[in-house]
Amino acid sequence: MAAAEPKPPAGMSAARRLARGCWSAFWDYETPKVIVVKNRRLGVVYRAVQLLILLYFVWYVFIVQKSYQDSETGPESSVITKVKGITSSEHKVWDVEEYVKPPEGGSVFSIITRIEVTPFQTLGTCAESMRVNNATCDSDEDCVAGQLDMLGNGLRTGRCVPYYHGSSKTCEVYGWCPVEDGASVSQFLGKMAPNFTILIKNSIHYPKFQFSKGNIENRKDGYLKHCTFHEVSDLYCPIFKLGYIVEQAGENFTQLAHAGGVIGVIINWDCDLDLSASNCNPKYSFRRLDPKHVPASSGYNFRFAKYYKVNGSTTRTLIKAYGIRIDVIVHGQAGKFSLIPTIINLATALTSIGVGSFLCDWILLTFMNKNKVYSHKKFDKMVDAPKRGAGPGLGASEPSQQDCALTDARGLAQL
Repeated sequence: MAAAEPKPPAGMSAARRLARGCWSAFWDYETPKVIVVKNRRLGVVYRAVQLLILLYFVWYVFIVQKSYQDSETGPESSVITKVKGITSSEHKVWDVEEYVKPPEGGSVFSIITRIEVTPFQTLGTCAESMRVNNATCDSDEDCVAGQLDMLGNGLRTGRCVPYYHGSSKTCEVYGWCPVEDGASVSQFLGKMAPNFTILIKNSIHYPKFQFSKGNIENRKDGYLKHCTFHEVSDLYCPIFKLGYIVEQAGENFTQLAHAGGVIGVIINWDCDLDLSASNCNPKYSFRRLDPKHVPASSGYNFRFAKYYKVNGSTTRTLIKAYGIRIDVIVHGQAGKFSLIPTIINLATALTSIGVGSFLCDWILLTFMNKNKVYSHKKFDKMVDAPKRGAGPGLGASEPSQQDCALTDARGLAQL
């Protein structure tokens, strides 16, 4: 009688089955299960969601936002300005050298439209301005000698003296006298200011795309000597009248010239470099930058002085200038076709279309009357039971065909 062959250990048998399963899974192809649900309303929702997603990516992402392009924002820019014109006040004629500050012609400059002049100031003693806190007094005891008020006009001497006009008294100070409020004279320069012309020469460069352009037309016929800016006919003649700039900003010129203000000239270079360079044009806009509705911070003024000698002593004329400050601001964005953003956005679009399936699955599993039927067909549940008759030490074996059964056999026709 032949000897019985020894059975391999249970652990080795399980390891072999696992190895065969892994090797088979490596070569097998897996694909999702497709279930067709005969429901017209659900089908309309599914196609509508897909259509909306498709329209969003085609119209907004690719056409409006041009997401197929590589882009660069904030071009390198240079601005050169030049103001021309003369005006007059009650006492004199003013030219560019006097009413434009600073004179270098940068992107920020001021045009003086009104001044308050305090002439013939010399170092000495005089009454303090009544606008200074605690400057009014009744006697010398109210004034502290040697006191220096940071918002005042000089060093207090300790004397109480009559004010420049009226019966009031203020503390005496040592400084530039007379003080500004006591002897200033106002002069308006804005009579001819709306006709001042401002040349704004701007050039930009996008280093990523090696693209450069300027806002002046390249002509040799003296074009700039007789043109002024027009959005349609003279786009490349950047010569603006000051009155036109203030009008486009929506401001009243007389009020602005009297109190001062800040006007922004915004030059926008949005360029589609897939097109020719002639399609990359500057767009100008104008708006007021200082908060005119806030009395504490509206308006614009500054002070400067002119010094000279009179009889060997230093004398100055103090000028408080009100004016229109022009800030030239340049920004823009350039874009050009690039394969990488195109592939990324196409992949995002194709992935997003699957949102329709997710939404419809959620509707089926949540709100439909036969949601349990769909759930059973959508998800196959398999039970892995141990083989009948297996010994206690053998463990679970591969499931038979009878053990691998769907928990529900109803058809989708019930949907």
